[in-house]
Amino acid sequence: MNTHLEQSRFNMIEQQIRPWDVLDPAVLELLDKVPRENFVPPRYLGLAFADLEIPVGHGQTMLAPKLQARIVQSLDLKKSDRVLEIGTGTGFMTALMAHLAKHVLSVEIVPELTAEARRNLAAPGMDNISLETGDGARGWLNAAPFDVIALTGSVPVLPDELRQQLAGGGRLFAVIGEAPVMEAVLIRRVSEQVFRTDILFETCVPELVGAPQPERFRF
Repeated sequence: MNTHLEQSRFNMIEQQIRPWDVLDPAVLELLDKVPRENFVPPRYLGLAFADLEIPVGHGQTMLAPKLQARIVQSLDLKKSDRVLEIGTGTGFMTALMAHLAKHVLSVEIVPELTAEARRNLAAPGMDNISLETGDGARGWLNAAPFDVIALTGSVPVLPDELRQQLAGGGRLFAVIGEAPVMEAVLIRRVSEQVFRTDILFETCVPELVGAPQPERFRF
């Protein structure tokens, strides 16, 4: 056992994640169990547990640990949930959610990242994950509906198609807005036509590749 890695992992949980109101025992246990260092490009291994976004190539980044943890906690995942993740990256959040849900379908627009995530997720017990390469910014209609949808990048506006792909009682996490002002929200499908939106916190994260843009007024 690498004692330095284990100490860094412990510090990440106690100094970054708990203070950011991530207190769900199941989520904290996962962060201790799932080796985040295996999902970080080798040249950034020393930053695996740092409170920052890590470049993963192709212009993409891995979200900070506390944000990934907060997203997973906010979704309140259950063993019966079918999850759509939009933006696989290197697969760390995919792994976290797969431990808590029935199945995770993760869509990544960059083929090289899909391939990397597939290697990272080739571990025992990770057989409830499907990886797809494509543009998931408007969801993945042919596999809908989903109990949970999680966007790992921000969107200036949330396409209605995503809400419509939620099953009844389903939850959707998104960061909506444009820098420097973005809000992390959780949207619940209360009934066929009724959705409830809760604002969780303010943040600023990179935009999802292919995110639909708001219509601009032209004079």
